[in-house]
Amino acid sequence: KTAFINFISDQEWKSIEPVSSWFGPSSLLMSSVSALFQLSMWIRQCHNYLTENVGIPIWGSYAIFALATLLLGVILVLVSEMLERGWLM
Repeated sequence: KTAFINFISDQEWKSIEPVSSWFGPSSLLMSSVSALFQLSMWIRQCHNYLTENVGIPIWGSYAIFALATLLLGVILVLVSEMLERGWLM
């Protein structure tokens, strides 16, 4: 507590470089990191719902998420190929 008060009263904070805009709370990088954390919490809630409320075994929940990941990957590859070849334009 004393060190913090001295840090403020002696104005030592002026000698510290500001945080780069890349690491600011509203930057694209930090917003992406926040979105990943929110996605992981949503996946955990879905897993808990599937195992506790629906009664699916844990391995079944993992299988559902694995299949969803594979399906999403296939869809993204197909859309990427369509964009590359100009089929969607």
